[in-house]
Amino acid sequence: MPPYRAPLSWWRQIERPDPSKYERRTLVLVLGLSAVLTDLRVNGLLEWAKCDVEWMMNGTLSDIRVLLLQVRERVDVERQERACFIERCGIEPEQLDALNLAVDPVVPQSRVDEADVVMVGGAGIYSATKDYAFTQPLLDTLLSIVQAGKPYFGACWGHQMLVRALGGSVITDESKGEVGTHEVELTDAGQADPLYADLPRRFSAHMGHMDYAVSLPAGAVELARSSVCPNQAMRLPGKPIYGTQFHSELSAKRLAERLAIYQEIYIPEHDEFERIQQTPKATPDADGILRRFLEMYVVD
Repeated sequence: MPPYRAPLSWWRQIERPDPSKYERRTLVLVLGLSAVLTDLRVNGLLEWAKCDVEWMMNGTLSDIRVLLLQVRERVDVERQERACFIERCGIEPEQLDALNLAVDPVVPQSRVDEADVVMVGGAGIYSATKDYAFTQPLLDTLLSIVQAGKPYFGACWGHQMLVRALGGSVITDESKGEVGTHEVELTDAGQADPLYADLPRRFSAHMGHMDYAVSLPAGAVELARSSVCPNQAMRLPGKPIYGTQFHSELSAKRLAERLAIYQEIYIPEHDEFERIQQTPKATPDADGILRRFLEMYVVD
């Protein structure tokens, strides 16, 4: 099955950063490189300079390929989730290879091998505490990723399934459910972790879950928690393998879209739904986690 290619009309809906924010720093960088190259040319070192610039240009986000494993029952949600990961990873649509396991539960090893990193997001109507046709193939794939030390990031359901694959415990508990924007707090280990070290100890993140990891797998480290739910973020020490209970891939706009789709499951009370929809909250600290993960653990 060839990699998914979205129609151009859908690509245009992807949120893009404002390029004007980067024009000045780009100009300064170009002028600085130009001055260095001029000086090196005068000194007969242009060939060395060309090699060094080529080295600096290698290993960028534009070089990587992301495999997104999904479990979505509707095509519109499938596409919306793909757009979310493209936006938050800071990549182009053609760099994302996506497989919807709700349509075909098989995970070809070749697709995993071709990717530089594997990501798994939310699940909507599916629970990490139940078994479906795609459950065991996905668990097997996650185990092989961990054993190989391949970069992996799981958000919400993808976090829960990683916990389950490695022997931790995930349960359904509506009293621990969190929907909307909530505050999470880094643990001491989280503050020391390179991915989160530059974040404030407390920051806001978007959520939508009724399941949660009540206990992490042996060896896994809790990096963040909320006032309601533990294990909001985890990592396997020594490996580029992370998970967050919160939705690292969602902006405020994308959260509103997602909650509108799953209102009956997560916010059946109309007044509460309207309140959450009308008061979207920015999450600037959480917004950069996926891109920072790629830059730190995937880009060569």
